[in-house]
Amino acid sequence: MGLTCKAAIAKGDGTFSIDTIEVQNPKPDEVLIAVKAAGLCHTDHDSLYWGKLIIIGHEGAGIVTAIGKDVKSVKIGDAVILNWATPCGTCFQCERENEHICENNSPVVAGANGYTEGHAHIEGTTLNGTPIERSFNIGTLSEYTMVKESAVVKNPIQDMSFSAASIVSCGVMTGFGSAVNTAQVTENSSAVVLGTGGVGLNVIQGIKVSKASKIIAIDINQTRLDMAMKFGATHTILADKNDKGLYKAAEKVKAMTNGRGADYAFECTAIPALGAAPLAMIRNAGTAVQVSGIEEEVLIDMSLFEWDKKYINPLYGKCNPQKDFPKIIEHYRNGDIMLDEMITRTYPLENLQQAFDDMLSGKNAKGVIVFE
Repeated sequence: MGLTCKAAIAKGDGTFSIDTIEVQNPKPDEVLIAVKAAGLCHTDHDSLYWGKLIIIGHEGAGIVTAIGKDVKSVKIGDAVILNWATPCGTCFQCERENEHICENNSPVVAGANGYTEGHAHIEGTTLNGTPIERSFNIGTLSEYTMVKESAVVKNPIQDMSFSAASIVSCGVMTGFGSAVNTAQVTENSSAVVLGTGGVGLNVIQGIKVSKASKIIAIDINQTRLDMAMKFGATHTILADKNDKGLYKAAEKVKAMTNGRGADYAFECTAIPALGAAPLAMIRNAGTAVQVSGIEEEVLIDMSLFEWDKKYINPLYGKCNPQKDFPKIIEHYRNGDIMLDEMITRTYPLENLQQAFDDMLSGKNAKGVIVFE
């Protein structure tokens, strides 16, 4: 016998409901999780418009309550962090340590509809007797979720706050990994971060851990820039929303970096018009990273690539969950990065609409849904 629980269900038309779902017992390679906290990001709000019923949520942490007979990495009672990029371990990309873009299991593939085109697993969870998909195969805005063993990572700090642990799942990993894994920021280098929301703050933390000497944060919101300084930025630029392509801000960056431009620049705004902006911020042979996942047409003046500049569009900070999550938690344990301080507010599931409203209005660095 399975169990019933409350979950947030996207209806596909921009609305959602809090409804009762049925979760079955785990199959041999599955783990049943009592979700204790689920971070919110803009992708969760986007999922309201995906044109289908889906359990919302792709960041989360909780406790293992049941396991399939083949599960070896966790046991009942373990505190775990959920991971939406579940690798198969045997495909072309997994064999090349690109587990985040697994060809067999990834819920994210390139295409006009972005996140909705990947591999979906709908077995094991039903709504009114009909199978229902879990967002990114984990659907964390639910009191319980059933996932593959590869979707769970045992937390090295078993008594860690579930709220802090939950945001590692995507927002922290995407930002931190973009700096550490993708760009591989070097010691004593200079870096620019465009947009200092939740992901941008974690890019800053990754740059700081990499021991860059100059970290320049750019935003149109002074409050967010003040927060960026607390998370590791050494300099800030308050941008003008009418500064097309942030070219004026780019001139200020060059003035701060011996006239050359920064070694690295990270776009974290998700604004298509700023997709090329990091190229204007970097020096010749510098590296620009498009972190926010823009999936729209971006027109780029090719002169911005002069000369020898690199532009990278990574997914999920090149996450290898079993290796990267423990590294992030160890940095947290040592005080190198902040997680608790990133959580502006927590909400019960019943207040999900308020949490979305606060996120969309820019009130929160990170909002988290908590479950009793």
